[in-house]
Amino acid sequence: MTGRRNLLPLFDHRRLSSCLRTLRAVNHREDVHPALGELCAQYNVAHMTFLVVRAGGGSSAYPYYATTYPDAWAARYVDNGYFDIDPVIDVMRWGFLPLDWSSLDRRSGRARRLFKEARSYGIGSQGLTVPVRGSNGERSLFTVTSRLPRREWTRLRDSSIHEMQILSHYLHETVFEVVGYRKFDRIRKLSGRESQCLRLLAMGRISKQIAADLGISENSVKLYLRSARLKLGAVTSYHAVARASFLELIRF
Repeated sequence: MTGRRNLLPLFDHRRLSSCLRTLRAVNHREDVHPALGELCAQYNVAHMTFLVVRAGGGSSAYPYYATTYPDAWAARYVDNGYFDIDPVIDVMRWGFLPLDWSSLDRRSGRARRLFKEARSYGIGSQGLTVPVRGSNGERSLFTVTSRLPRREWTRLRDSSIHEMQILSHYLHETVFEVVGYRKFDRIRKLSGRESQCLRLLAMGRISKQIAADLGISENSVKLYLRSARLKLGAVTSYHAVARASFLELIRF
């Protein structure tokens, strides 16, 4: 029993709600950095970074980033053009799902030196990167880093990966609004069932569990989530949750 007491909960609804309130208060681009700092404290991680890889259309690459990394490391990274050799950036080119840094290809000497140098600045050896693909060709990356030992990091990652996916999309919506990359079109009103399905998904329920909670079939849940994505112009269900919350169409 003693060994189980230190296990983090599978999903912390209150933590996610608190973090979304923090992001909801971001009204200007200068608010993003302190908000990331608050999120780091909530999740007990070393650093967070949000990078806009492409703002859509014919925009240039990497037009915006916000990070809690030390200024010296952020400046060195940009000045040395590490975007071109960082395997984390490659996640955006081929990945769709969150990727633990242990799965990154670090075989090249340049990549190994990059991570060694990053650790010397206190970035941490553990990390998780979540790629975000917007409906208008936008591309972003949300990265969390940690200095925890591997075993503790794995526990933290597994307990928070669901929340990180929602936060990554919410950050995407927030940044694109406050930086002025886009304005929202009118959104069709969600039905009661669509809202219920999104709220339950946000709370960590899967389709089968949502169906049981609502007394409907699993296929019906999938249809409601699909129609919600279409109404919200969302690429994934996590994107739909984030956008619906961002637009205050749902609360949880």
